[in-house]
Formats: sequence, C-alpha cells, structure tokens
Amino acid sequence: MRRDLFEPEHDEYRRSIRAFLTRAVVPHYAAWERDGITPRSLFADLGELGAFGFDVEEKHGGTGVHDLRFNAILAEEACALAVYPAVVGSTLQADVVIPYLVGLTTEEQRDRWLPGVVAGTTVTAIAMTEPGTGSDLAGIRTRAVRDGDDYVLNGSKTFITNGINADLVVVAARTGTDPHRGLSLFVVERGMAGFERGRRLEKIGLHAQDTVELSFDDVRVPVANRLGDEGDGFTGLTRNLARERLSVAIAAMATTRWAIAVTNEYVRQRHAFGQPLAALQTVRHRLAELDTEADLGTLLVDRSIRDHNAGELSHVDAAKAKWWTTELQGRALDAGVQLHGGYGFMQEYPIARVWADARVSRIYGGTTEIMKEIIGRDILSAG
Repeated sequence: MRRDLFEPEHDEYRRSIRAFLTRAVVPHYAAWERDGITPRSLFADLGELGAFGFDVEEKHGGTGVHDLRFNAILAEEACALAVYPAVVGSTLQADVVIPYLVGLTTEEQRDRWLPGVVAGTTVTAIAMTEPGTGSDLAGIRTRAVRDGDDYVLNGSKTFITNGINADLVVVAARTGTDPHRGLSLFVVERGMAGFERGRRLEKIGLHAQDTVELSFDDVRVPVANRLGDEGDGFTGLTRNLARERLSVAIAAMATTRWAIAVTNEYVRQRHAFGQPLAALQTVRHRLAELDTEADLGTLLVDRSIRDHNAGELSHVDAAKAKWWTTELQGRALDAGVQLHGGYGFMQEYPIARVWADARVSRIYGGTTEIMKEIIGRDILSAG
C-alpha cells in the first residue's frame, strides 16, 4: 500500500539519514552492542544532521519546523537497517525530552540548555520510573524539599535510557503530598554533588543503548532548574505522553515492516521437503495476514502523526496506536523467528536480535494493559 504521508523534503532528509546510518552506525553496531553503550559522538553527528532541531526555534539553534514526520524518519531508517537500539537514546532526546525543554521552560532556561541539546553536544534523559513505581506516576517517592534558592533532592530512579551519557536529566520528584499536584519536575545536571549513576542494567535486548539506575543523595538543585511551577509536574508529564507513545508506535510499525521483509526473503530461499518454504500455503497465508495488518497499522500511525502535527492527537488515540502496533510488532517478529526455524534462535541472524530488542516496546511508555485501561475508561466515561 502506497503511503502519502511524506513530501519531497522528507524524502531528501530520509536519504541523508539513511546514508549516515549506513556509513556511521552499521559498521560499528556490533561493537556498541558488546560495549552496552553508543558513543556520545553519535549524538553530535546527528545534531549536525539536524535531528534535534525540529520543534526548536532558530534563535536556540533549531529549524523552527514543527513536523514529527522528520523525527519519524530517523526511527524508520534505523529500524530498516536493524540498528534501532543505537538511536533509541537519540529518539528519546528528540521526541521525549526536547518537548519538555521547549514547552515547560523559561526563556533563560531555553537559552541555557537548548543550543547544546540541539547540537547533540548535550545529551539528555528523563527519570520517572522508580524501583517500586512503574506506570503509576502518583506513586513516585523521590522527594525535593525547598531550601532557600535550592531544592534538596533525595531518591532513586531505574530503567533510565541515556543514563550514562546524559548531561541533563529531567527528574520527577514529590514536592507535596497530593498524588498529582504534589509532583514537580527538575533538571539535574552532570556534576551536581550527590548525583550518582549506578550499575548499567543487563537487559535481554537493546544492548547498544545504555540503561542505568540513578541515585540522588541530598542533591542541591537550584530553583532556576525547576521546570514550570511547583506542583505542575504531573500535568507536565502527561501533556507529553501522547507524543512519546506515538514515537514508540512509529518504531513498532517500522520494525514490523522490516520483519515481514526479511522473513519473506528467507522463506523464498530456504527449502524444506524439496521446495521453498514460500511454496507452503500456511507460510503464504501467515505472511498475508501480517502484511495486511501492517497496512492497517501504518494507516493508524500515519493518521496519528498528522493529528499530532495539527495539535489534535488525544492521549486516548495515542494509547490505541501504541498498544496495537507494539502487539503487532511482537506477532510479526515471533512469526519471523518461527519461520526461520532453528536459525531464528541464533544471534547471528538479525531476526533473533531484533525479536529480543523489541519485546520491551510493549512495556515502556506505558504497558499494553495500561493503554487498554486508558481507552476503556474513556469509553465508559463517554457512555
């Protein structure tokens, strides 16, 4: 099915991104997987390509262009080359953190932080999840207590993408007792006393992307580093969740397309019982099902991108896109592994690595169960 989402300027940008990833990422990807981290230089290189400039005004180093289609291209091309884990940290910076640094900051904060972030010389992260708190933001226990011109921050966070590389970390902390109005957001900077990075977590996938625990022990964070007003943290977090979930859906659909393509190629070449696997009706029908579902998922994601660009994407529609596409991604990759037979379980085959990498997409950004809960509550409230 032909997509009509992109225009000539997007196609030109796609060519530059594809050329960069092919030249600068693919040859080094295996080493980065072994190291458990991508080099900081990757962020600077992507900054030169303009990957972090969308949504940011020109006076702060950006393009002044507000168009999520450009962001989607980086994820799609990385997925098409089976190196998406190498750019997870970059898509987090572009799709998740930058909206906070644009929409919740003062002019002084934007002047201070955005030029480096856009250039890729400043790496960012966001710290919401805690050891005992997942999707439930109201359960956050990290605390920030006002002390003159500072807040004293204490607590810990886990599963933090870019945790090692990050220079700026947007931290959700409790400043009051109210489950929602008692949350505030702060930007913690590299080098602040008491801010420590813990062990690098050993994941079953996404090995090229650093994920760590963070701890805050009496960290003095200036009031000038608070995002928005005290107590507005919950509102600030939820206003950007729709975009974050759409970002996950974009990558899920790109990976689904990749899985179908590599499996299609494999079953044409692999023989069993004297004939290609593709000659078996069960194989053809399974691919037909997945390809049809992929068309439907692409329509859903492309419509969601258009809605986002128009400022009309609701948190409910984003939840629908997120859960449905990530579950489809899981089905497509599982079918790919199955149709590869024993080779599908071997690390030397990309289908096996991507299968492991993608499993977390049904968890981060809000689990499938949480997405369905959001949708279900909306349906009942409308009734």
